[in-house]
Formats: sequence, C-alpha cells, structure tokens
Amino acid sequence: MKVQVCIIGGGPSGLLLSQLLHLQGIETIVLEKYSRDHVLSRIRAGVLEHGFAKLMREAQCGERMDREGEIHHGFHIAHDGRLDRVDLHTYSGGNSVIVYGQTELTRDLYEARDRLGGNVVHDAEDVMPHDIASDAPYVTYRSADKVVRVDCEFVIGADGFHGVSRKSIPNDVLREHEKVYPFGWLGILSRTKPVSPELIYVKHERGFALCSLRSQVLSRYYIQVPLTDKPEDWSDDAFWAELKRRLPAEVAARLTTGPSIEKSIAPLRSFVAEPMRYGRLFLAGDAAHIVPPTGARGLNSAASDIYYLYHAMVDHYRKGDDSGLDGYSQKALARVWKAQRFSWWMTMLLHRIPDRGSYDDRLQDIEMDYLFSSETAMRLVAENYVGLPF
Repeated sequence: MKVQVCIIGGGPSGLLLSQLLHLQGIETIVLEKYSRDHVLSRIRAGVLEHGFAKLMREAQCGERMDREGEIHHGFHIAHDGRLDRVDLHTYSGGNSVIVYGQTELTRDLYEARDRLGGNVVHDAEDVMPHDIASDAPYVTYRSADKVVRVDCEFVIGADGFHGVSRKSIPNDVLREHEKVYPFGWLGILSRTKPVSPELIYVKHERGFALCSLRSQVLSRYYIQVPLTDKPEDWSDDAFWAELKRRLPAEVAARLTTGPSIEKSIAPLRSFVAEPMRYGRLFLAGDAAHIVPPTGARGLNSAASDIYYLYHAMVDHYRKGDDSGLDGYSQKALARVWKAQRFSWWMTMLLHRIPDRGSYDDRLQDIEMDYLFSSETAMRLVAENYVGLPF
C-alpha cells in the first residue's frame, strides 16, 4: 500500500488532519490502535478556541458543533467566598470559546471521514515507523496475523503521550521537558443541569474545584485530590459534599446532584518534546506536548499543530514550497510553550500546593487580587483563553 501521508493515531488530531488533507486531494491513511467504540468512549475536555472552531468548519465538520455547542463569552473564578467573572468577549476583542465535548467532536470527524470514504484502520497493532530519516519512510502494522506495510512520503505521529512515534526519534536528538504536579483531578460526569451557564474555576483552602458542562443536561465537575486517591475511594455522596464545601454558598445552594455516569482521576503533567520533526516524521498533539487541563489548552494546542501541518503539506504538494515543513517544529513549539506558560500559571493560581510555605500562599492571593483589579491582566487572561493567533 502506498499513500502520500501516513497518520499514526485516530484521535481528533489525526482525524482532523486526514480530513483537511483529503479535501485538498492529498491521500492519507489513519492507523488507530484501538476500536472506534473505544476511541469514542474517552471522556475529555470540551472547550474549543475560536480558531479551532474555524478549523472544524474548514474541514466541513462544524455543522453540529455550531448547532449544539454553547458559545461562552466568559468564565468565573470563585475565591475568598465570592464569584468574579472574566469577560472574554470584552477583553479579547470580541472573541469567545465554544463548549462542545471532545467525544462529540471526534464523532463528527469520524462521520466526515466515512462520508468522504477516508481510509481509517482500527485495531492496528504493533504500529512502527521505519526509515523516517530517509526520503522513503514506511510504516508497518499488524492486522490479525498479517503484517501490512504502508509506503508514504511523510509520517505524522498523532498517537498520544504513550505512542510509538516520539520514541522513534533518537535519544541524542530528542529533548524532553516535564513537570509532574503533586495532585490530580477527580472528575465525575452526571446527567444533571449545570450549576452555572458558564464555567466556574474555584480556588479554595481545601483545594481546587471546577464546575463545567457538556450540555444543559450533562454536567462535568472536578475536585483536586491527592495522587494517592483512587476513584473507588470516593462515593458520589462524598464527592458532592466535598464539592459543595469548596463552592461559594450561593453556588452550592443551587447545585443539582445525581448519580455519576463516569468517574476518574486525572494526574496533572506538563510535558514538551523538542524537536517536533525528525526527518519525515512530524509529531502533533499529545505525542509532543501535554498541559494540565486547568487552562483548557490541551486539545487546542493539538489543533494549532494540525493547522501548521495542514498548511505546510498543502504548500508542499501544491506549490513545491517546503518552508512550512522546514519551519514546522519551531513555529509549533513557539505556540506550544505559550500554552504551557498559561496552563502553568492557571494551575499555580488556583490549586492548593502541598507543602508550600506562607510566602507562596500570600503571593497566590496577591496574584488573584491583581487579576481582578487590572484591565491589562484581564486582557492577558482573555486572549490566552480564547486562543492566541495561529
């Protein structure tokens, strides 16, 4: 089998790139380790930058997003018993975000690939890129007892943090930067009316909390917990009781509780791999970088990678111009590190940091006070949250 671009990983990044390239007449294949049902069972964040939403529309995948997604012009931060609002629309020059679940977004991308007859292979085991430093790379995978070879011109590694793509870059070339936070997020999904039409981030002496939503009948809530905790340690009643303790009284009073339909603990990690290109291999999304979910940058950072790759590939095949491919790693990493900075800042602003001294606690308080007393600080938060330009 021979294609122009072989994409490893059938999550949102790989599917979006495949769809965009297909619309430009560039042939791709997507190799996904798991089944479609497994991919669609993943519960992930769903706050989309305006630039990501525009890219979905360009990929002819935005109709349901625009119909069912919720446009948010701001979000709230609860602290010191009160609720303050960050006005995204005002302080970002009229931009906003769309709340739309990643599962639904992935479903839309799958349906678009089906509609165009896209080549997406599921249950592709033992995927391995070969000769990526040459002009003739190829990828092998196992399907049942058969080993299949895919000859291609470029390999895109969109296979996540634990995937094979990043590991294919030689150790003496790859540089990895990592920060692991000493806490996690216990999250539940419930079929309940959201407590607020906009997200509420909570800074509290007992720990961080977040009130989010997927729709007007589906809510997502989180609380900060030690890494030693397990989901089974927390009954639904215990979760709701702890969440209420961390919310301002007027918010807790209107919280609708109910049985959880999903419960999990996510550790928080910041990670960047450099470079994001080696030979004919290009990394994208979680294969190259991870952020804490605090600032809603993870999926959006992956989308910016896809934007750069998409335009670079089109320039290569349409114009014979390789400047986008040659500059991909530098350009992508410049935006990635800005997203890392914002996610780190939001995480440090809102969480209770174990074993931190009183000096750092006071600085955290002062940072919060400054945010809501300075229009300049508000603009910085708003422009980062709605998404920096590609």
